[in-house]
Order: sequence, then C-alpha cells, then structure tokens
Amino acid sequence: MRSRFSAFAVGDRDYLLSSWHPSTRPTTLELDPELRWYRLDILDRVAGGPLDARGEVAFEAFWRSPDAHGSQRERSGFARDGGRWYYVAEA
Repeated sequence: MRSRFSAFAVGDRDYLLSSWHPSTRPTTLELDPELRWYRLDILDRVAGGPLDARGEVAFEAFWRSPDAHGSQRERSGFARDGGRWYYVAEA
C-alpha cells in the first residue's frame, strides 16, 4: 500500500500498473498532474501477513491541488501472487 501511495505521489504510472493484479488492471491509467499526494494514514489492516494470500488495507490519503485540498478514504484488497503483493480492487 505504501509503495503504491508513493507511486501516486511521484506520478509513477508504470509502477502503479505493474503493481495492479492482472485480473483487474486497466489498460491505461491517467494521473492528474495538478494533484499532489502528500500524506497516507493507514487506518486498518485485515490479514495480509507473511503467511496470507490476501489482505485488505483501509487508508486515508491526503491531496492538494492549486484550487482545493482533500482526502480519499478507501479499503483496498490485495492478493499475493508469486511472492509479490498486487492491488486487486477497492474492497
């Protein structure tokens, strides 16, 4: 989760797509260059430990733009495949 947030913060579209599970990955991803993601708070985690194949993370991510500021709350599902965690979808 933190690595995906960091990728949003620096606009790394390639990493975001590569860390998205192939079963739900979009073909393209447009990032808003006006948004600056600057803080991530992890609110909850369910499973996702070293022996788990799936997990969920609840978070709040904070952003700013030239005209506004705000946050996004979400509970995201992740799956481990081949030893690597992938974002699956909003849970």
